[in-house]
Amino acid sequence: MLPIVDHPEAAKDFVNNVPRSHWHDDALWFVRVKRDRQSQSLPEWEYLREQAATIKRHTIANLGDYLQEFEANAARLGAVVHWAADAAEHNRIVHQLLVENNAHEIIKSKSMLTEECGLNEYLLEQGIDVVDTDLGERIVQLRGEHPSHIVLPAIHIKKEEVGETFHEHLGTTAGESDPQVLTEAARGHLRSKFLGGDVGITGVNFAIAETGGIVVVTNEGNADLGVSLPRVHIACMGIEKLVPRFHDLGVFTRLLARSATGQPITTYTSHFHGPRDENSELHIVLVDNGRSQIRDSDTFRDSLNCIRCGACMNTCPVYRRSGGHSYNATVPGPIGSVLGPSRDPKAHKSLPYACSLCGSCTDVCPVKIPLHHQLLAWRKVLVGKRLLNWSKRTGMKAASVLFQHPKLFTLAGYSGRTALRILPKALTHNRFNEWAIDRDLPKPPRQSFRAWYAKNRTETQPEDTK
Repeated sequence: MLPIVDHPEAAKDFVNNVPRSHWHDDALWFVRVKRDRQSQSLPEWEYLREQAATIKRHTIANLGDYLQEFEANAARLGAVVHWAADAAEHNRIVHQLLVENNAHEIIKSKSMLTEECGLNEYLLEQGIDVVDTDLGERIVQLRGEHPSHIVLPAIHIKKEEVGETFHEHLGTTAGESDPQVLTEAARGHLRSKFLGGDVGITGVNFAIAETGGIVVVTNEGNADLGVSLPRVHIACMGIEKLVPRFHDLGVFTRLLARSATGQPITTYTSHFHGPRDENSELHIVLVDNGRSQIRDSDTFRDSLNCIRCGACMNTCPVYRRSGGHSYNATVPGPIGSVLGPSRDPKAHKSLPYACSLCGSCTDVCPVKIPLHHQLLAWRKVLVGKRLLNWSKRTGMKAASVLFQHPKLFTLAGYSGRTALRILPKALTHNRFNEWAIDRDLPKPPRQSFRAWYAKNRTETQPEDTK
């Protein structure tokens, strides 16, 4: 059983740090604006989204057949396919492969699946050193943190803080904050790690059932270097990453980078079809870890369409202001608030409520996952499981009484408007009302909508124009 996540409590420090919260908000909105420019540059954007959603739904509906086809074709190319039912089995398989190859130094490119499975921590307990080679991942690894975003893992960290981390761990000059200098320091540090690595581990962005090949996309080239130098490449992949045909891949590569970072395409889109030569090994670990359970749900099945672009996070007003660590989940933000309760409703019961239901996440999702509808559906499920907090249950019961009695509703509205207009702001905005932190209420009107409508409506019916 996972520890219970209380999103409002976990977000408190980040939200209370108003300058950082606003800076984080602006940084992610900048990426969202870049995404909008790219999507608007393609007249066929909505067609691509519809195609991607259709392909993924078809794949998930026939997942068993496509997984068998992928395994057969990957084996034909010389890869070895392993099956893991859960995170623990995934970690055991990877560890066994490392033991068989006498590997002690591991170089790993970004992989949210290995984060999900806790692979780094598991291998460190076995005495095996793991180096994350993505720059953002390496920064958070040196700081002893987890990524706060699936595409921009260190988006919550300012360059001055990166300078402090590199000064402590890499020996850079104290107070150095120039991004180019810090990047050069990281490059020099990681180059020796690449050269000394015994095994390279990557994630998988897409796997193609028709060919048995896998595709890894990066902007830094670290995945390519990380699997080109060692003899053994271990690719860790969630079973939902499949697409049926090589022809389908182009739909997703046109959507992924534009949605994730506002680029036309990632710098590196690398295809792996079997081991690189007869002396090398390619191992592909296919992981379920609750995905089959989600597939069985008519309501939440479409969440498996996710291609991990992070667009829903970049647009989400709650995520942008509360930070990724407040979700205490490998995948935060709207999609994480759907996936988390799917694995453990009790542990992640607060996440579906970390949402304003504005629908922006659904609007930007490149594979058209109805995210805000799914989050609303999760609220209903959590109520049915009696997992709703007592404060929310009490509040909703009070609201139910109010809405059932029009006169009481009218009186409450009048009282609230009057109180907000004449009472001092300190009564609503103080340290005891955490909701009011960084929020301002609009000036209440003197007249209710009901009163305005009664005064301005007309009984005159439009003339019959027939």
